[in-house]
Amino acid sequence: MGFSFNSTVLPAHDAWSGYLADAHKFLPDSTLRLALLAFINIPVIVIVLNVLRQLVLPKNPSLPPEVFHVIPYVGSSPAYGNDPIAFLESCRKKYGDVFTFVLLGRKMTVALGSAGNNFILGGKVANLSAEDAYTHLTTPVFGKDVVYDCPNEKLMEQKKFIKVGLSADNMRAYVGMIEHEVSQYLRKDPSFRVFQMNDINEWGQFDVLTASQEMTILTATHTLQGKEVRSGMDTTFAQLFTDLDGGFTPLNLMYPNLPLESYRKRDRAQKKMADFYVNIIKARREGMSTNDEPDMISALMGQTYRNGTPLPDHEIAHILIALLMAGQHTSSATAAWALLHLANHPEIAEELYQEQVKRFSTPDGALRLPTYEELKSLPVLDSVIRETLRIHPPIHSILRYVRADLIVPGTLSAPSKDSQYVVPKGHYVLACPAVAQVDKSLWSKAEEWIPSRWTDPEGQAQQAFKQYTDENGEKVDYGFGAVSKGTESPYQPFGAGRHRCIGEQFAYLQLGTLLLTVIRNIEMRIPSGVPPPNYHTMITLPKQPRMITYRRRKFD
Repeated sequence: MGFSFNSTVLPAHDAWSGYLADAHKFLPDSTLRLALLAFINIPVIVIVLNVLRQLVLPKNPSLPPEVFHVIPYVGSSPAYGNDPIAFLESCRKKYGDVFTFVLLGRKMTVALGSAGNNFILGGKVANLSAEDAYTHLTTPVFGKDVVYDCPNEKLMEQKKFIKVGLSADNMRAYVGMIEHEVSQYLRKDPSFRVFQMNDINEWGQFDVLTASQEMTILTATHTLQGKEVRSGMDTTFAQLFTDLDGGFTPLNLMYPNLPLESYRKRDRAQKKMADFYVNIIKARREGMSTNDEPDMISALMGQTYRNGTPLPDHEIAHILIALLMAGQHTSSATAAWALLHLANHPEIAEELYQEQVKRFSTPDGALRLPTYEELKSLPVLDSVIRETLRIHPPIHSILRYVRADLIVPGTLSAPSKDSQYVVPKGHYVLACPAVAQVDKSLWSKAEEWIPSRWTDPEGQAQQAFKQYTDENGEKVDYGFGAVSKGTESPYQPFGAGRHRCIGEQFAYLQLGTLLLTVIRNIEMRIPSGVPPPNYHTMITLPKQPRMITYRRRKFD
């Protein structure tokens, strides 16, 4: 989540002269002078009072320290929006693990580190609400009565329904579907013209983010969304997705109801896309459409809530939209970062290729497709994905709305031994697992992409992963089946607690199959190096230029 601000452009001198001449017609000189003085001085006075409030007035010792800021309402928004990780780490050095900053009028109390993550992500729903923090962003995009537009206990049931479509049998079938889509994309997309030519020594270029976004949406629609949706990707559905995606931005999060065309396009696209899904569901129920591949539509059509109410068709449609939108952004971002690092480290890409040669070579010299179980047992692939998620978690900050005054645990920074911080009702709390994942006190060469750190069974990476997956057997059932809590781990690529990503296993499958298919077909380089992250988007994406140079792989 990031923000950018544009300065206001003042009218030219001649325009101001015109405004003043018009004002003289209606206002006496004295009134006009007072109005001009107020116009000039009131903002200055407000800023001065805001600064004096922070410097002079006594502070409430029960409140976390507040990050100093000059302009009211705006607060620390520019610093946080441009580089949240650097901003939070600098505040941590000055204020400790717990502090509050102002983000466009909202009071954000940050709790960093493993203890901070546990405090926020492991908090009780009665105190900390994800729904109140996100519904104004997600409901216009996903639709009513699902995700954050329903009580938490209903969301937990919906997550349980989704797990039916992510069964092991379905995952086994999805491997071949994903490999087929990626292979076809490499053969048909104009960006990969070199891939189609006979000269294996010729090099071409492709935009890694564009390619990753297109490959992930093709693979997601073919597997989870169903054949009707996949066939629509070449027609009107693709434009609906683009318009709906335009409503999933930091601007929409902070200002949910602006009179902008992008908002109107979002609303029109949401309705049309929901109707598109509902028509598919109705056609299947009436026997007008058949499906011979496992998908989420079939899995959801037979689900019933605990109170006996069948899952309505409009909720099925909205869940499918939520799965497509949320999964598309996170998976495409991770795939792009992984390919960038592999292009920057061709020796690791070669290790990834040789891992396939060793395991999946056939007598005729080709490479067979790994099974779902085999995909989960490839150490180089696993290390590449885990390390990419450590350095580049798709979502850097996680918010909760504080429903009731909340005492910060004593294990976090406190004003004294005899008192504790209290986060007031109406504040937001912010967890940033991304900070813990590059904490220099926890990780050796924390900011470097080093997949091999995950192969050391006694290293910090493996210890963090064991804590994340609760290998000791401590599981929690929030209403959608027993899962590892993972809230105290310094490694949380898919969130933690009751809102941990339900599609984690599918994401690994999708990313793994995509990376293996690309690597077995092309060699990659990136002369410009891996670009820095762009924090001005909902999901952390690579900045431009992000062109990868490639050529067809030579086969022995």
